[in-house]
Amino acid sequence: MMLLSESDISGTLIWFVVFFVFIMFYPRLTLSQIIWKIEAGARRLEAMSERANSMVASKIGERSVKKSVDQFTEFFVIEPSALDPYGIVRKLDQVIRQTEHRFEDFVSTVASKKSVKERQQINYGLRAALGVRQLAKIVRHYVETAKKYKNLQIAMIIQMQMPMIEKIAEGEFKGTQAFLHSWAVGDSIGPLIAAELVDKVKPIAEDMVMGQTTIEGRRCFVIRASGPDPHLGRVDEAIEKIMAHHNIERVVTIDAAQKLEGERSGGVAEGVGFAMGGVAQRDVIENALLPKKKPIDSIVVKVGMEEAIIPMKKEVLESTPVAIEAVKRAVRRAKPGSSVLIIGVGNSVGIPNERKHLPKYKEEILRIAAKVEQREAKQQKGGWF
Repeated sequence: MMLLSESDISGTLIWFVVFFVFIMFYPRLTLSQIIWKIEAGARRLEAMSERANSMVASKIGERSVKKSVDQFTEFFVIEPSALDPYGIVRKLDQVIRQTEHRFEDFVSTVASKKSVKERQQINYGLRAALGVRQLAKIVRHYVETAKKYKNLQIAMIIQMQMPMIEKIAEGEFKGTQAFLHSWAVGDSIGPLIAAELVDKVKPIAEDMVMGQTTIEGRRCFVIRASGPDPHLGRVDEAIEKIMAHHNIERVVTIDAAQKLEGERSGGVAEGVGFAMGGVAQRDVIENALLPKKKPIDSIVVKVGMEEAIIPMKKEVLESTPVAIEAVKRAVRRAKPGSSVLIIGVGNSVGIPNERKHLPKYKEEILRIAAKVEQREAKQQKGGWF
């Protein structure tokens, strides 16, 4: 019978000691490593937020206003109570309107010497900068929570979500720059297609314009937010005015929509329903249209999660002819001689109101898109790893 040698026993004991030490300290080592990574991510987001706020302050042109911009990007909105759902849409609409007025009041105060156009650019640039600040604050909160309670689960969740969070924050940061310079963004494709359809427009509601055209014997009223400065407009008010004076048989909406991963940016899809993001306005519109049984066609141009707010890509711009053909197909579903309402939904930044001005702005879109593409190519030259 063979007995274990002294060296074998020592080796086994050492192995067990190392094993138990590893079990005891591995979670802490893992937590330390993850916290180090998410801490670095939080600092990147905070630096990005600081740069976004500095861009807004630079647009205003006064260094002393930077502190006011930093303070305003702490702005928050409390969602109204939905315990009693009756009237919740009106509550949301009131909160949204009040929020818009607060932004306008702040910009009028800190940029009183700027033109109306520049104040509008600062207004929407500030909104995007606020988005970056909120993301940075949320990530910092969870990083500090994981550190305080030494919670590995929270740290791992933040680490797994960090690439997506940073991508969204980067989109908001680029959106800040786009709004401050009135560059068209992905969400501007709806107003761009609407501009392709009309030669002359007139104001019809708050920050909204309307033009008329005829498509294959159907009279078409085309509405969109006023451009080329950033506006979203009161689409509900414009629809209400048109419906009050004209018998609209069909409604066609055009908007940018988030694509699924693997889908091509700039792809065009057709469906039904009112294509519009957000709340309140869409609810008001649907409450007005659906009881009247007005058919609503939806045409969307697909953009990535962050592409809606960054400068418009070439692929999105090139979707215009395909989207216009889809609009014409939707209009043909109405009876000849009837009236159709076409709505270009989205932010009008960088998009003129009428077709005759579009060529110059398209050249600008392509120029900026080429610059962005070159910058992204330099950043990604390191490869997938």
